[in-house]
Amino acid sequence: MTPPILPADEYAMRLALDQAHNAWLVGEVPVGAVIMRAGQVIATGYNRPITTHDPTAHAEIVALRHAAQLLSNYRLPECELFVTLEPCAMCAMALMHARFKRVVFAAPDPKTGVAGSVIDLFADRRLNHHTQIVGGVMAEHSAQLLRDFFAERRAQAKAQRDSRRRAGGSPQDAAAVPDELDAGESSTIPVGQIIEDEPSRG
Repeated sequence: MTPPILPADEYAMRLALDQAHNAWLVGEVPVGAVIMRAGQVIATGYNRPITTHDPTAHAEIVALRHAAQLLSNYRLPECELFVTLEPCAMCAMALMHARFKRVVFAAPDPKTGVAGSVIDLFADRRLNHHTQIVGGVMAEHSAQLLRDFFAERRAQAKAQRDSRRRAGGSPQDAAAVPDELDAGESSTIPVGQIIEDEPSRG
């Protein structure tokens, strides 16, 4: 039986979902993160690798950098991170280096998630810090956001291809828009497969 979601966790995850919407608005894969300490918001972040030309600018890393600067410390042992998608290996190791006491995520990531989906770095007892993990908090809200985002991307890609064909463009021009974005119906993808055919973070 799944334990009930704590009200404080739901509140923080809703803030993270707001950050994910911000990512969508600037054309990024909608992932958002919030860092809390003693019930207070310390920092927020959203996915920004495309807009900043920075492959490390995942939501967790953006929030982590802000929190470390605001608290003037690279160690944040009293902090908790809430993120709308299961962390990747890069983010997980950064959070462990910062000594986070707790990480709460919404949707699993079957392609790069390392809190149990692909591997579970957080459970590896050989590592020198052990962060408590909670998964599945408001997972469907996050999954739906990702499904809607990729459905929009597929529709835009199809519209571009159709427009080029109507304009008499060559087959090569139409092919410049990737066909894989048009494959499948995103609204029917289950939570655990929300990004099966898409990059996790851009």
